[in-house]
Amino acid sequence: MTPAPIAVALDAPDLDTAARWAGLVTPHVSTVKVGLELYLRYGPDVIASVRGASGVKVFLDLKLHDIPNTVSGAAKAVARLRPSILTVHAAGGPAMIRAAVEAAPHTQIAAVTVLTSLAEDDLGRIGLIGPAPDAVRRLAALSVAAGATALVCSPHEVGAVRAEVGDGITLITPGVRPAGAALQDQARVATPEQALADGADLLVIGRPITGSPDPGATAAAIAASLRRTSHA
Repeated sequence: MTPAPIAVALDAPDLDTAARWAGLVTPHVSTVKVGLELYLRYGPDVIASVRGASGVKVFLDLKLHDIPNTVSGAAKAVARLRPSILTVHAAGGPAMIRAAVEAAPHTQIAAVTVLTSLAEDDLGRIGLIGPAPDAVRRLAALSVAAGATALVCSPHEVGAVRAEVGDGITLITPGVRPAGAALQDQARVATPEQALADGADLLVIGRPITGSPDPGATAAAIAASLRRTSHA
C-alpha cells in the first residue's frame, strides 16, 4: 500500500522519542519532518535515527534565512545528510534561494512563504503587504523563479498558489488539522482531505498524530481517510 502524502512533524522532547514516533508512523506516511529544535539539540545524528532502516523520506525543516553565502554554506553542510526536502525562507530573496538550490542539488529546496502562525493583522506589522493570499502568491512566484521546486504555504492559500505556479511545483501545507483537533498555535488551517482537494502535495501533521495515545494507529486512520477521499 502506498504511504500517504503526509510529513509527520517529529517535535519530540528527545531523540529516542523521535525515533520511536518515526518507527510507528513510517508504514503509513511518506515522510518524517525534523524541525529546528530537534536538529539543534541532537545535530546530524537525528537524521539517521529517524530514517532508520526504512529509508523514509526526511524533510529537514530548518527555514534557513541569511545572506546568500551563509545559506549556501549551510545548505551544503546538511546536503551530505541526504534530506529529501530542505526549507528556506522565501523572504530571504531570490539570490539566497538560488544559493541554496545550487549548494544542495540532490535535495528539494522548499521556500516557506508566510508562516501559518501569522494572521492577517500580523502581516503589516512585519512589513508584508497583505492580504495573506496576495503576499503568499508574490513570494511563491519569486521563489519558483529563483529555482525552488517546492513551496510551503497554508491550506488557505494552496489553491491560489497552485494557480500561480502550475503543476510542476510541490506544494507543502502545514496547518493541517483533522476535524476536531485543537488549533494550537496555527492560525490558518484546514482538514487533510480539504488541503489535498485544494491542490496540496504533502501535508504536514504533527501533534494530532504524535500527541495521540497511538501515533501509528492515528497515522493509519488519517492515511485511510485520504485514500477514501481520493477514490471518491
